Parts: sequence; structure tokens; C-alpha cells
Amino acid sequence: MLDIAAACLVITALLSWLNQRFVKLPTTIGVMVIALVLSLSIAGLDALDWVRVLRRYEESLIRSIDFSEVLMQGMLSLLLFAGAMHVDLSQLKAHRWPVAILALVGTLISTGLVGGGVWLAMPWLGLPLSLTHCLLFGALISPTDPIAVMGILKSAGAPKNLELVIAGESLFNDGVGVVVFALLLQMLVSGSTPTAGEAGMLLLREAGGGMVFGLVLGYVTYRLLKSVDDYQVEVLLTLAAVMGGYALASHLHVSGPLAMVAAGLVVGNQGRALAMSDTTRRYVDMFWELIDGILNAVLFVLIGMEVLLFSLSTSLLLGGAVAIVVTLVARLLTAGLTAGMFGKRFGLPRGSWKVLTWGGLRGGISVALALSLPAGPERYTVLALTYCVVVFSILVQGLSIARVVRSTLRSAP
Repeated sequence: MLDIAAACLVITALLSWLNQRFVKLPTTIGVMVIALVLSLSIAGLDALDWVRVLRRYEESLIRSIDFSEVLMQGMLSLLLFAGAMHVDLSQLKAHRWPVAILALVGTLISTGLVGGGVWLAMPWLGLPLSLTHCLLFGALISPTDPIAVMGILKSAGAPKNLELVIAGESLFNDGVGVVVFALLLQMLVSGSTPTAGEAGMLLLREAGGGMVFGLVLGYVTYRLLKSVDDYQVEVLLTLAAVMGGYALASHLHVSGPLAMVAAGLVVGNQGRALAMSDTTRRYVDMFWELIDGILNAVLFVLIGMEVLLFSLSTSLLLGGAVAIVVTLVARLLTAGLTAGMFGKRFGLPRGSWKVLTWGGLRGGISVALALSLPAGPERYTVLALTYCVVVFSILVQGLSIARVVRSTLRSAP
């Protein structure tokens, strides 16, 4: 494990330096682009029998990392807490309805639209998938990834209220997506279909229980922070709350991601305002910004390197293109509906549906969920489709979202 961690950190540091020195893209996108280009270059040179040893080393490194385990049980708790720490809870409350509609209703509708669209389209490409696998793909690809979204929105120049809606949605809808995915995966493994009541109870227990547990965890952490005035101890308390809280949420069978978001909102608002001195607040902010930046960079390097594990045929590439279109159409329908219902009331600029649609980035969470599917040819197809959507989302949508924002602002009255 030490060798693997060292290799990941060294590669990430070198690619971050290359991006900062020469490429000059946003860090998360830049390191992923460089990792992707290097991986494809190694694969191409390997075909000429030039760098076979290098390719074997990279493949060995990637296969030795359980991406799903590393992200879902390691990085995700830290990244979600760090993201929620810097969300203004009073502003989030003011925009609670569009955030709730996008995160809950939008994710559920998108799961059905994407799953149905892929189920109808794939047989025409020689890639038949069962309806359950298609719905699993819809569930894992519908949530927007807070890790991808929040890092890119910081530099996109979006209006504050629009940025808050997108960021708030991305923090909550991944928890909803994980719960729906788990329900569908249970159907696939058991071969039985739960009743509507059973599905509703699972959603209530996982999502509702995760939120309640996170609020309790955040309040306990706040009380502990308020009782001391030592920045080293307080930084350690926040770290312990995240690591211990996420592990405990798993044992309680409630949503760990939603728990971390709730705890991060409490600590980041009430805790920072009432329980920390200026010195502690500065150190806590610096610590979690560093954690966020380092883990984001590592995550996107791993996504770029994962391409070596795929052998993308023409039919899979066409399937990936269809999946991209279907996913964007589903996002357009859910985002457009929300913008139409709440745009004027919450002061969103005219044309905000374009930013909501194009800013719905997918990232590592989708890849991690796809990797957790049971082995088989359908798993490989779903994984390939997921990777195509994620790469398009980050590279194409992520690099152009700033232009979409500027275009929307120019056209707004």
C-alpha cells in the first residue's frame, strides 16, 4: 500500500507541475488531460513494441488500486466534507426548493430517462443490455459529481445564486444516486423486485437517516470545537469526525455521503462562526483546502490512467456517443423544468437552464459505482459507457462551461 500511495502521489505531483508550468488548465482538468494523453501514448507505443515494460507497470499500478473502494470508502468522505464546509447555509436555505427538486426529483427522473433511452438504443449497436443494467447506468450517471462541479465552478464566473444551486445540488444528489443504485443492484443480485413501500423505506432510511446522523455528528463536533481553543486539536477533531463518522454511517446502514454533507454544513457554518478563533479558522480552512486540492488531483489522475483498462471497439465508442447524447437530453429536461419553475422566483438569469444543463458534470463517483457492478460482459459495457460520458463531461463540458456562463450573462436582461 505504501508503494502504491507513493507512486500515485509522485505521478500526481509531476503532472500537476507539468500542468502548472506548461499546459495551464484548471488543475483537475489539466492533470486528467495529461494522464489521459500519456496513457494513450503509452498504449500506442506499446502497439509498436517500444514501451511494453512501461505499459505493464502502469497497468499493474491501476489494477492494484481498487478505484471503487479508494473513492467510496476513502476519498469521498473527505472531499464532500471539504466542499460542504464552504457552502453558506443561509444562502442554501434560501435556494432549498430548486436544490431539492434537482437533487431528488431530477435524479430519479433522469435515472428513468437515461436507463430507458440506453435500453432502446443499445441493441441497434449490437450492445444489448438488460433493463436493470440500463437503469443502473442511469442511476450512476445521473448525479452530478460535486468533486468535478465545485472545482470548475470556482473559475467559471457564474452568478452566485446559480453557482449555489448547482453546487448545492451536486452535494446532495450523489447520495440520492448511490441509494437508487444500491436498490437496483440489490434487484440485480437477488433477482427479485422490491415493492414501492420497500423502496421508499430504503430511500428514507438511507437518505433521511444519513442527513439526521450527519446533523447530529456536526453538532457534536461543534460542541467539542467550542470547548477548546487550540487549532491543532480542532483540526484533528474535524478530521476524526469525517473519518470516524463515515465509518459509523456505513455500520448504521445510512448514507455516508449525505452524512458528510450535513456535518460539513454544520461545522462550516455554525462551527466556523461560533466555535473557532480567527487563528483556528485560518488553519482549519487551509487544512481542508489542501486536502480538497490534493485528493482532487489524485482522483483525476487516476481517472485519466484508467483508460488503459479499456479496449474500446467501434460499437462501444458509438454506444458511448449515444450515452452522452441521452445523458445530456435527460439533464436538459430536468434542469430546464427546474429553471422554468424557479428561475424568476430565485433571481436566476434568463437562460440559466443552459448553465444548469452544461454544468452538470460527471466524475469519479460514476466510475466507482460502475466498477462495483458484478463481473460479466454487461458490466464491461456499462463501465465503458460510463467512462465515455465522464471523459466527455470533464474535458468538453468542463473546459467550455465558462463560455456558456459568459454567453448566458450577456443574453440576460
